[in-house]
Amino acid sequence: MNYTQAIAWLYDTQLRGIKLGLEQIHRLLDLLGFEGDEQRFIHVAGTNGKGSVCAMLDAICREQGILTGLFTSPHLVHFCERIKLDGATISEQEVASGLTTIRKIVSDWETHPTFFEITTALALDWFQRRKADVVVLETGLGGRLDSTNVVTPLVSVLTPIDLDHQAWLGSSLNQIALEKAGIIKPGVPVVSAPQHNEVAELFVRAAAEKRAPIQFVTGPLENRPINLAGSHQKFNAALAIASLHAAGIEVSQEAIRKGLGNVVWPGRFQTIQNQIVLDGAHNEAAAERLVLTWREVRGNERATIILGVLKDKDMAAICRALMPIALAFIVTQVRSQRSSAPEELQAIIRELDATIPCSIATDLPHAIEIARPDANRVLITGSLFLVGEALAFFDEPGSKPEISEQ
Repeated sequence: MNYTQAIAWLYDTQLRGIKLGLEQIHRLLDLLGFEGDEQRFIHVAGTNGKGSVCAMLDAICREQGILTGLFTSPHLVHFCERIKLDGATISEQEVASGLTTIRKIVSDWETHPTFFEITTALALDWFQRRKADVVVLETGLGGRLDSTNVVTPLVSVLTPIDLDHQAWLGSSLNQIALEKAGIIKPGVPVVSAPQHNEVAELFVRAAAEKRAPIQFVTGPLENRPINLAGSHQKFNAALAIASLHAAGIEVSQEAIRKGLGNVVWPGRFQTIQNQIVLDGAHNEAAAERLVLTWREVRGNERATIILGVLKDKDMAAICRALMPIALAFIVTQVRSQRSSAPEELQAIIRELDATIPCSIATDLPHAIEIARPDANRVLITGSLFLVGEALAFFDEPGSKPEISEQ
């Protein structure tokens, strides 16, 4: 298969839905010859901040001269963004070759592996073939039954836990935290961000059961420039550094300084076109953090908010969190089968505050056109899929990102 054929086959597997579990990924990796003993792994789970922490870990390790693999999800524009080595994405040719091999392996399986199982296997096999030294793995969904939970890492990292993906992980913080705690391995150090009390207590119990030493980052990293906006990134940086120490990965102060000073993580309070801000705040806690960051960066200025949200999210909570900085809302559809209807978002916003103007756009280009008179204070948010569409639109007008539901 060429890349177009391979990626079409992979995206078609999303029609099979999400099936959490480790049996299939273990089977697939065994048949690929994956051993996992040539790499050192850092495993990161949580609700918000996973990607930023992973990006920081990757940046610091690379500045230290360590050949570092990075596996994250979802992608914003191009599938290859998910799998990187030494800062460079996997090539389309390598994706096509890897997926062709996997397709042959699973062709006669009674239970077909899922999109994320295949993507994880593709990444781990490629990192092994390319002899990555350290591999930073971001969980896709949860932790306990997530496909990435097949490795034994040097350290298990837990970012802040909040409500999200309740349909799969449970409706309470405790239920969600229990799934995230599933990445804790016997005797493997655990480093956690500050957590709600009930979550912290659960993590302490889970670590004790596995006889895994656990520590909590209690404060932000101060006096170091971080190339990501928002005071919360100082906590993410402290978590990344503590995780490297717990893993026994030696990095110099210079590598930390350069790594944090150069780290890039698109779609997280990213400013493009000089003024437009993109941020994939897809749950209530992330939206609240976005509001805080907006005020830290833009002061009392209010935003014209272009908003698109997936229907399986708490739409009312996200809208409510964004209200304090909203000059006006322009609601639109996300290019996803999971998109909420703009009319539904508009009704929620008008019920929350009928004084804030709220218009409907047929799509993102239309929303950008409506917002153009206020281009110096536009915020595009609500879904990483919408952020990906915006990045593609501004990078090459008329282009569209590769659409993935996961």
